[in-house]
Amino acid sequence: MNKTNAIRIVESLNIRHKVVSYEVDESDLTGETVALKIGVDPESVFKTLVCKGDKTGHIVFCIPVTLELDLKKAAFASKNKKVEMIRLKDLFPLTGYVRGGCSPIGMKKHFPTFIDETAQLFEQIYISAGVRGTQLLILPDDLIMITNGRYADLI
Repeated sequence: MNKTNAIRIVESLNIRHKVVSYEVDESDLTGETVALKIGVDPESVFKTLVCKGDKTGHIVFCIPVTLELDLKKAAFASKNKKVEMIRLKDLFPLTGYVRGGCSPIGMKKHFPTFIDETAQLFEQIYISAGVRGTQLLILPDDLIMITNGRYADLI
């Protein structure tokens, strides 16, 4: 397996983690499928969403794969009046990651990052390692530290 930016960063910071790989089925990129394939509680698997705020510009949100981002709560947490998802075609040029493989760690540029507060209910959570088919198991507080993020009510 090739190391992604996210894995390299986690290793360079000596963060305790585990890399978990799974078979990718292009017909189904849902987070629930990822959780099923790696055999874990779907609520412990977090997806990375990139949005744009009307005041702050681009923002990253990590929420459980089973739930939807509440745009009003996301706007409040990020000090915006309005937040909207970026267009899919803008994801790779902006972050260096593709849909289904977007990690909050190691994007081309650092963006303000918010992790849903439910992450604190788990000893460790799964996030994308930066490619489809690979997840990182990491402590929520380590993710906060690496991304300079904050916990927020996002769902």
